Amino acid sequence: MDADSVEKSARRSTISSLTGVRAFAMLLVVGAHAGFWTGKYTPDLVGAVYSRLEIGVAIFFVLSGYLLFRPWVKALAEGREGPAVGMYLRHRARRILPAYWIVVIATYTIYLFRDSGDTGLGMDGFLRNMTFTQIYGFGHLHDGLTQTWTLAVEVVFYMLLPLIAWGLVVAVCGRRWRPGRLVAALCVLALTTPLWIVFTHADTQISITARLWFPGFFAWFVGGMVLAVAATTLRRFNPYAAGGGALVCFLLAITPAAGEATIVPEDGGAAITKAFLYLAFAMFLLAPLVIGSQNGPMGSLCSWAPMVWLGEISYEFFLVHLVVMEFVMEMLGYGIFQGSAVGVFIVTTVLSIPPAWALHRGLARIVLRRRAQTSSDRPSPTAVAAAESRSYAARVSGASRS
Repeated sequence: MDADSVEKSARRSTISSLTGVRAFAMLLVVGAHAGFWTGKYTPDLVGAVYSRLEIGVAIFFVLSGYLLFRPWVKALAEGREGPAVGMYLRHRARRILPAYWIVVIATYTIYLFRDSGDTGLGMDGFLRNMTFTQIYGFGHLHDGLTQTWTLAVEVVFYMLLPLIAWGLVVAVCGRRWRPGRLVAALCVLALTTPLWIVFTHADTQISITARLWFPGFFAWFVGGMVLAVAATTLRRFNPYAAGGGALVCFLLAITPAAGEATIVPEDGGAAITKAFLYLAFAMFLLAPLVIGSQNGPMGSLCSWAPMVWLGEISYEFFLVHLVVMEFVMEMLGYGIFQGSAVGVFIVTTVLSIPPAWALHRGLARIVLRRRAQTSSDRPSPTAVAAAESRSYAARVSGASRS
């Protein structure tokens, strides 16, 4: 096998494993929610493990940082211009908004006919959820959509990334490939998160919802951006050492040092400890998948066809699974904080796949149809070449007659 074939095979393996790791992260989040709704966040080892399954959110954020910053890194390393900002933003909007808006509208419609709790109600709640502003202040997270706080955080990163990338490429690196300087600048940016945690924990006048805002999780995205630089400069990363590192970080995260069972603990020191343990876990997990070609056991798992398939619909699955879980709890006859977490996890996973697949496939077909229509409206390359030849011949003919 020649070098080009090896490189293409490695690239395909990386794409498959990064798709599959989305499924892994998503299943962790579903497990965390199943544990919470069945009352398994108990003050013991089992409860600690269930509560820390939320670490899947860190995997999503680190993966976003890697994938979205990677084009700027490659362009800088190759001496090219970075991605077109307009195209980047259009791609993000096409990927995120249609499925999200459909699920928000469907969820609000469903809860017109059932008890929807006390938050996120009315037109204000609906508009907040439609515009990713549901985390700014109390009372805007609607039942079945509480997990979308993570999307409100991600959207801020999407919008700020072109500006951040410009600052790193131009102001820090002077448009030259300087990976050491780039990583150092990223490490400085990562300090935003502990500073924000200290700020939001020290001032009692600040809304507690500010702990869920983008600065409190920026370090996780920065971790992915560091991986984008590492993937360009390093040739391999030992997958077994990485797996060991991830395991150690998770074991430390289930100790009291990482605080109580909530995404941002009340104690500022515990919140900072937890944030960086989650960050290190996600980076250890992803590093072998993006650096070199030896992905190890995790890469094999995430490249497994069922995981790749599930990873392809993971975004839509993430959007619908909490609504499905509420119906599953009722279907199984469980009250709040009752029942089997494993049972709820399995049934929710099985029942969330059909609507997630239908939403994913339906939107994909619409996109393909629009692309086909756009292509049919444009003249083919052959027709363009023929027209240019006729135009050139006419000009030559006219010039000779004159």
